[in-house]
Amino acid sequence: MVIYIKNMVCARCKMAVESLFKGMEITPIIIELGEVHLHEELNRKQLTQLEEKLYEIGFELLDDKRSKLVMKIKSVLITLIQDANGYLETPLSVFVSEQVGQDYNSLSQLFSQLESTTIEQYYILLKIERVKELLVYDELSLKEIAFQLNYSSVAHLSTQFKKVTGLTPTHFKSLRHNRRELIDKL
Repeated sequence: MVIYIKNMVCARCKMAVESLFKGMEITPIIIELGEVHLHEELNRKQLTQLEEKLYEIGFELLDDKRSKLVMKIKSVLITLIQDANGYLETPLSVFVSEQVGQDYNSLSQLFSQLESTTIEQYYILLKIERVKELLVYDELSLKEIAFQLNYSSVAHLSTQFKKVTGLTPTHFKSLRHNRRELIDKL
């Protein structure tokens, strides 16, 4: 059985969900972003309890097929940004299609309908959130960040950053009180 969970966006989310399952004395086979694979089906009471406990810590169970597919797309993109810094050897459309196992055009239409943004725009938002994070850490130069996140140049990163945030990366970095948006709200 696979359970789909909305708002799982990082390793800490996976740990929180794992802890919740342990507390319910359910041992998952594997926990991925947005998915928990179980050995057996949960009964109605367990599902209701799981739904309540997930809600308490900021997650939701997904039960409709379309929402599950959108969550899968988001998980693929989040993992790409977190684990590979957004590095792609193929176009984004090919990558998403291969990872999800469906035609990109239908995935793109569904994503746009449910999220009111395109897959590409969502991907850019994730990259900009990662740039913000790296700027706040203050360990890499803007040139190093551009290289790490596969921007063709610092100018391209800066233009995209300003378009999304309204600020230049340098101005953002100077505003220490800025906080990153929660990725699960994107």
